Amino acid sequence: MSAMDAVPQTIEDLVAVIPAGGVGSRLWPLSTPDRPKFLLDLRDTGSSMLQDTVERLAPLTSAMLVVTGQRYADAVRAQLPSLPSSQLLAELSPRNSMAAIGLAAAVIEQRRGTAVIGSFAADHVIGEPEAFRDAVRAAVEVARVGKVVTIGIEPTEPSTAYGYIRQGEPLADHEGAYDAAAFTEKPEADTAARMIAQGDHVWNAGMFVSRTDVLLGHLARLQPTLHAGLREIAAAWDTDERDAVVERVWSTLTSIAIDHAIAEPVAAEGGMAVVPASFDWHDVGDFASLASLLTPNADGVVTVRRSAPVTTVDAARAMVVGGSVPVAIVGLDDVVVVHTEEALLVLGRDAAQQVTRASGTLPG
Repeated sequence: MSAMDAVPQTIEDLVAVIPAGGVGSRLWPLSTPDRPKFLLDLRDTGSSMLQDTVERLAPLTSAMLVVTGQRYADAVRAQLPSLPSSQLLAELSPRNSMAAIGLAAAVIEQRRGTAVIGSFAADHVIGEPEAFRDAVRAAVEVARVGKVVTIGIEPTEPSTAYGYIRQGEPLADHEGAYDAAAFTEKPEADTAARMIAQGDHVWNAGMFVSRTDVLLGHLARLQPTLHAGLREIAAAWDTDERDAVVERVWSTLTSIAIDHAIAEPVAAEGGMAVVPASFDWHDVGDFASLASLLTPNADGVVTVRRSAPVTTVDAARAMVVGGSVPVAIVGLDDVVVVHTEEALLVLGRDAAQQVTRASGTLPG
């Protein structure tokens, strides 16, 4: 038996938590509040991003919780018909990532006691699933000894679209894991280039692995009101009192990202670790990143969800999404055209992150 064969395929104490709530506003009008990114098949593969996430995690554990908004619960059930109802947690309203992940951790502890949870967003594309699973296995080993662990993606360019994590000293007895010394929000281009040149920074992919007691212990210390509210909701979740307690408590919860609530302060205290990984990862945050995942046709045009022709004249690297009428692009490079029933969007790829400025002013 080889060393690879000896690695357990499932992790008995791991519960995978899948936060499914981001709208994906920079992919408007393809993605809208009523049709969020994680429910879409953005690459025409026949599977949504949420379905891909569940399939990617299935070899690691059958214990999963999907945390989504009440407005998306029916759509999630339709896409995941084999998911037991007890494994779907529907939030009353968005309260950011700490409430979603903290609720899952508290419900898990209420149901089964201490476990290891891994939080993996429902709207990522990962091209090397086994390399991803290897990184999760390594992170679980570190989490078992009491660290909050994040999986960092080794950067391929000085991107300003992602946050960064600075690696500290290697962890004893955990090859390939490091102290997470500091977190940096999405930097300016020159700062990102400097971080890459230093060689000790990885992209923050928002993947967190921790024992439930460790995560909730930090939350109780750093955000005691939020912790108390989540514990109260979790205690009632599997009872007839759930709706009444959620209605009374949920809106009072602090809305804060897990990065700010846990990762940054705990890293400053020495309690965070990072497992760098080099698998192919994309958060598909905008149309430029979506285009990079797709193969152009013989004319160099990327098309998604359309069969009608696209003609280009002196126009390189065009992308056309949706629509059932012919499209002609003349004299413009790097143009993206997106056509849905609600709206028509035309933009340059280098302005892909500015789409939110339009999405908030027009219907859809």
